[in-house]
Amino acid sequence: MISMSPVRPGAGVRYLFRGVMVGDGPRSSGTPLRVAQHKAGVPPGVWKGRGLAALGLTAGDVVSERQAELLLGEGRHPDADRIQRELLAQGKTLEQARRATVLGRPIEHNQSAETDKAKERTPWLAFDLVFRPPPTAHIVWALMDETYRQVLELCDGIARDRTLAWLEESVAEIRWKAGGKQRARVKDGLVVAVFRHYESRATESRPLLHSHAVVSVRARRPHDGKWGNLSADSLMTHIVAADTLYTLYFMEEVTARLGWAWEPREVTPGRRPVMDIAGIDRRLIGWQSTRRQQIEDALPVITALYEERQGHAPGERAGYVLACQAADQTRSSKRTELLSLTELRERWRDSAIRAFGACTVYRLAERARAAAAAVWRRVRPVVDLALAAVDVVAVVYVMRGAFARHHLLAEARRHLSYALRGRPHEPGVDERIVQTVLDDFTRPVGRGLAVTADLRALYPRDTDDQPVLRPLTRNRSVPPYERARLAADALAARVRAARRAERLASRTRPHTLAVPGASRSGPRLSRTDRKARAQEQQQETGVAALEQTRSTIEAVALMAAGLQDGVRERDVAHRLQPRPAPVTPAPSHTPPPGVQPSPGRTPSGGLA
Repeated sequence: MISMSPVRPGAGVRYLFRGVMVGDGPRSSGTPLRVAQHKAGVPPGVWKGRGLAALGLTAGDVVSERQAELLLGEGRHPDADRIQRELLAQGKTLEQARRATVLGRPIEHNQSAETDKAKERTPWLAFDLVFRPPPTAHIVWALMDETYRQVLELCDGIARDRTLAWLEESVAEIRWKAGGKQRARVKDGLVVAVFRHYESRATESRPLLHSHAVVSVRARRPHDGKWGNLSADSLMTHIVAADTLYTLYFMEEVTARLGWAWEPREVTPGRRPVMDIAGIDRRLIGWQSTRRQQIEDALPVITALYEERQGHAPGERAGYVLACQAADQTRSSKRTELLSLTELRERWRDSAIRAFGACTVYRLAERARAAAAAVWRRVRPVVDLALAAVDVVAVVYVMRGAFARHHLLAEARRHLSYALRGRPHEPGVDERIVQTVLDDFTRPVGRGLAVTADLRALYPRDTDDQPVLRPLTRNRSVPPYERARLAADALAARVRAARRAERLASRTRPHTLAVPGASRSGPRLSRTDRKARAQEQQQETGVAALEQTRSTIEAVALMAAGLQDGVRERDVAHRLQPRPAPVTPAPSHTPPPGVQPSPGRTPSGGLA
């Protein structure tokens, strides 16, 4: 999954340099960045994104502390020190030289007394996107051997980079003018610093493979090339669609490289399931997610206070906010013990073996392969475009009522994850599903860009079929996602029934005879009369069959006679002599007197 949080001047920048860049480990004052990363056992950060070329950076270069301070902490060019020295040598003042290194509007402008009230808020310097694979991926990454660890880290990196590429190509927008009224796609791309972490913040350290992708808010406009700020609401709007895309890419990479399959697992009854690697012991999931257990223990207390204050149970959005509050309240302090990744993996493996036995830990790969074979025998990884569109619109409509394109896109990618179970999807099929939904099953709502489901398109015979959908969508005693699945299954069953009826109606049956049914308007026949009527119908059917057979034989005989006449005329025309009858050679072995060869066989044993 992907979570997003802002990086603001002050506390946000301090947390970036003291926590994110050093693997959430302790960093004493004055310790260089590379030394702190080495002690914490995490790799150095690297630069990503197509926007690096405009700054003179290269993808894959190590993020130095000074570059991060200038770009991510002050909004200036990462090589501002050199640029400033050159401008000072040319006779520029210190203020002019510093201003020339600022990318876009300086941070001080938003904090000055001359700015209007709308811009007195603290500006954003970057977006911290945290990429986390599914829970079972952390387990096999931590407990299996070094080869599997490297493969899973590679899958995580590929899925993360492809998701960032989608964000900068299809989502990222730059804004300018008052209130950000003017918006357009960025000219070059994004500038991202990626830092990889290995463990969670639980009281007892647990494996949690994740990456912090710190996206700089600075980007260039497409029309004039000037630097400005990214639109934060565009990224926040599409963060769920990016989350589902990252999960889809990660599943495909793991299946392609390791041959494993995926299956859904219900974490909370009535909520969306999560995709896990098939065959992983469920007990290990509870062992790994101790942080989740801490949140679940604190959540009932916060939920009870919400119900007492509001007078009703929290919905989906309110439940997410309450879960975030529970996570903040149970957030533990950073660990003080510095261990390398090798030492952490040995500690995790020993802990799992003590809890569940060595067989459970050392047979993870074997059980994953066996479970994958069972999944592929049971599931056919095929995407039906029409059924996928119906499923997506039903789920989104029941969950939200009115929705936008990014809601459909996120649900389409969830559908692909469940349908394919890790098999690769055709590029662009998620967009095709969304476009099918918008073209066939939606109608606009109000004056904005929101749409809703067109029930007349889903149920053309609304007098007969809409009562089927209405209880499914308005039964408030059932959780929203459960109601959504019921509605989606009902619509899918209707589509399959319509296809089946269409196939049966178009199928030709040459060997069947359509017999009209008896009229119900006449008097009712007795049992004896019904038997007599049946015998008469059988006799009539037999006579008709004999007549049809006789006429068919006569037609075949006439056709054969015509063919013979044609052959004779051709022989006469070409003056062909009649061919002599073939002479059968005498058998090489004559049977003795009194012994007859078996019928159908020659004396030599061949077929006659």
